Amino acid sequence: MRGGIAVTVQPAAGVRARGQNQRRKRIVQAAAALASRGGVEAMQMRTVAERAGVALGTLYRYFPSKMDLVVAVVADELDLFETSVERRPPKARRPARRAVDVLIRATRTLMREPELADALIRALILADTETDFGDRVTRMLLRVAIGDPDAATAQQTALAGALTSVWVMELLEVLKGHTTVDQIQPRLETAADRLLEDF
Repeated sequence: MRGGIAVTVQPAAGVRARGQNQRRKRIVQAAAALASRGGVEAMQMRTVAERAGVALGTLYRYFPSKMDLVVAVVADELDLFETSVERRPPKARRPARRAVDVLIRATRTLMREPELADALIRALILADTETDFGDRVTRMLLRVAIGDPDAATAQQTALAGALTSVWVMELLEVLKGHTTVDQIQPRLETAADRLLEDF
């Protein structure tokens, strides 16, 4: 108490944790900005550290490899996309069409930054690093299809996961310039109608 006014002292651990979170966020944002202009090759660890304003050793403490950093960028992009789907959920009557709406929106969002999208998707497909990218997309599909992903049966989860795999392959074709978002939509609709028929 100072002069009759109560003063709250922030615990040192809380301040330290907030500082670490802010540093991590700066690093991920710097990596995403570099990848959006030059792909994964542009995400040189030293360059990311300089752009984020942290020492190279600090960067390696947070992300032991470039692939760990790529996975973190993907996770942040997914966080933003999930928030956008929660704010504006798909309105289609059938679960299959709601799932396709989410996948097409995700594709269009990724294609706004094609260099970044290409870098992230290719790196994740070829990576040895453990990532929950597919699981998170699958849970999003289950959420819009049935409401609660945790209430899904093992078969529903497997079928939604199969649709996620179809989407990743279609997305790669878009990124390679072999097809367009409009062209993949009917194919995704056909796959969703078959896979999610009994949802």
